[in-house]
Amino acid sequence: MVITLMATDAEKPLSVETIRRELGASKIVLSDAQVASVQQYIGILQRWNEKLNLTAIRDPLEILHRHFCESMFAGASVPINSGRLADIGSGPGFPGLPLKILRPELQLFLVESNIKKGTFLAEVIRKLGLTNARVLISRYEELGEELAPLDFVCSRAVGDFGPFLEWAASDRVSAGQVVLWIGGRDLDEARKSKPWEWQEPISVPQSLRRYLLVGSKRVTPSAW
Repeated sequence: MVITLMATDAEKPLSVETIRRELGASKIVLSDAQVASVQQYIGILQRWNEKLNLTAIRDPLEILHRHFCESMFAGASVPINSGRLADIGSGPGFPGLPLKILRPELQLFLVESNIKKGTFLAEVIRKLGLTNARVLISRYEELGEELAPLDFVCSRAVGDFGPFLEWAASDRVSAGQVVLWIGGRDLDEARKSKPWEWQEPISVPQSLRRYLLVGSKRVTPSAW
């Protein structure tokens, strides 16, 4: 007797057509090679997630929406095209790696304090053949000259905004812009940071009260 095991929906890889359609809803257009990288990345994440619990989201379509669409949305909205970008508290690589797939010219630093997650990030970089992408297994507070100067500091995972935004604005880091993926209830708290001049929040498509909050470093007048 032959028994055929049917894959569940959560185990089936997303089709190229599905990836293009869902990203297109957020006005994100990818080449065939970029779509293949997204497809491969989701597969790697699902396999590693079984042991490391990298994300609570298991359904591949939800992974595409929450992690890839939301991350890549900043590429056109901020905009983020090239330069040096650090993703702080990168976890399973969001937003840094999707932005790198979207904008290959970026020089990317993934900052993650968890060794196992850092190992996962290095494996994704290797499997996808990404260049100018580096994993730093460290707390962000301990870093400075390894990153500076930065064009962008990004994070979807920082809970305590004050110290993080002070660090990003410090001479040790010299970041030009900070980009946060943030819930509506946290907007006022984040915008209290004085070193940054904040733009109006940008609503993230297909999300419930999630925003991109972009700040530019305030220019301090020179003393005469």
